[in-house]
Amino acid sequence: MLGLESVRDGIRRAASSCGRSAGEVTLMAVSKTHPYEAVMEAYAMGQRLFGENRVQELASKFPPPGQRPEGMTVCLIGHLQRNKAAKAVQIADRIDSVDSTGLMDELEKRLAPADRVLDILFEVNSSGEAQKSGFTCEEELMAALEHLSLTPHLRLAGLMTVGPLGGDEDRTRKAFAWTRSLYDRIRAMGYDLHVLSMGMSGDYVTAIEEGSTEVRIGTAIFGQRDYGNG
Repeated sequence: MLGLESVRDGIRRAASSCGRSAGEVTLMAVSKTHPYEAVMEAYAMGQRLFGENRVQELASKFPPPGQRPEGMTVCLIGHLQRNKAAKAVQIADRIDSVDSTGLMDELEKRLAPADRVLDILFEVNSSGEAQKSGFTCEEELMAALEHLSLTPHLRLAGLMTVGPLGGDEDRTRKAFAWTRSLYDRIRAMGYDLHVLSMGMSGDYVTAIEEGSTEVRIGTAIFGQRDYGNG
């Protein structure tokens, strides 16, 4: 899987160019529409963190928790509807797309009976694009932080954002910088955040320059998606 090695090299170069260590940036391989055989090929090359966009695909592709290969972690990164929350908490090791207090309440309701704590990321709509999910302003984010006191089975691990559509580097950099500023502010408030998930195949270099600790790469690793399988 040459794409995986190429992405790893790209991460190393991007980190080095801005005075960071490649060890500061975790690679998530996004296997959307690609078969489990491709996932296992990446796993054999040392990849351990994977992302899926849809609950149904995650459930049908990956073994259930406790039966996965050693060290494999699978995160749900796509928009999560409340009516799929029950299934999501059964199969995801982390949910990266929490975008409302209503979804927080639904996840809490599903986790509480088993007294299970689940790591989550708050999704930030850093571009302000209407077609994207996520908290759109600092006020919404602060309200969600306060709401965590009502959802003790959710553990906030960090923030996630998707860069602007269209690939304009100035807009992308501005969106990532704003998300990084929110991340730093929340950490300064005493929250133990350690994941700042920014950057995909087309903009991960900019994301690393702006402080991303986790990049989500699909196409550059696995190739073009086959939506006939997704």
